[in-house]
Amino acid sequence: MRITVEGVNEGQPVPGPFAFAVPDPKEHMSLSDNRNPKVVWDGVPEGTRSFALLVVDPDAPTDASDVNQDGKTVPADLPRADFYHWVLVDIPAEVRQIDEGEDADGVVPRGKDVGQTAKGIRGANDYTDFLAGDPDMKGVYGGYDGPCPPWNDERLHHYTFTVYALDVTSLGLSGEIRGPQVVEAMQDHILDQASVTGTYTLNPNV
Repeated sequence: MRITVEGVNEGQPVPGPFAFAVPDPKEHMSLSDNRNPKVVWDGVPEGTRSFALLVVDPDAPTDASDVNQDGKTVPADLPRADFYHWVLVDIPAEVRQIDEGEDADGVVPRGKDVGQTAKGIRGANDYTDFLAGDPDMKGVYGGYDGPCPPWNDERLHHYTFTVYALDVTSLGLSGEIRGPQVVEAMQDHILDQASVTGTYTLNPNV
C-alpha cells in the first residue's frame, strides 16, 4: 500500500493550517485553522473489506505538571506516551481518499460528534482527555484535531498517519471509540498498512 498526505512529507514539519495551534511570539501559541489534510491511499491488497485510519503522536509527556508553564520546560528525556489525533474506522472498502477539511475545519470548542460519517465511523481523539479540565473547552473531540505539543517541550513531536487495510467490514466498535481500542480490535485483521510521519513543535528553541 501507499499513502499520501498532501502537505505532509516524511520527517518534515506539518504545515500550520493542519495544526490545532501555531507559534505566537506574544502568547506562546494561538489557535490555527485545524483542517485535516487530504489523505489518499492506493495499492490496496485483494480481500480488503474496510480501512482504518489513525494519527498518533508518540511523544506526548506522561507528566503534565510542567506543560505550558512559564519558567519551566518539559525535558526531552521525560517518559512519553501515545496521543491519538484522529481515529476513523469501518471506512468502506471503495473509499480511497479523505479530502482536506472534510473531517475538521477549525477548532471546535467542546469537540465534534463521534459516530457514523460518509467515510466511516468517527472515534474520539485524545483532546477529549487533555481538555477535560478546561470549562470552556471540555467535551468529546471526535475526528481529527491537529498538533498542539506543549510550547515549552524540549522534544520534537512526530505525527504518524497510518491507513490499515482490513479483512473485515467492521471492527464492531461503537460509542466513544478510542485509539487503543482500535489497535486491539485490528489484531489479526490487518492485510497491509502504509504510513507517513510529519513533525511539529511550538517551541522556537527546538
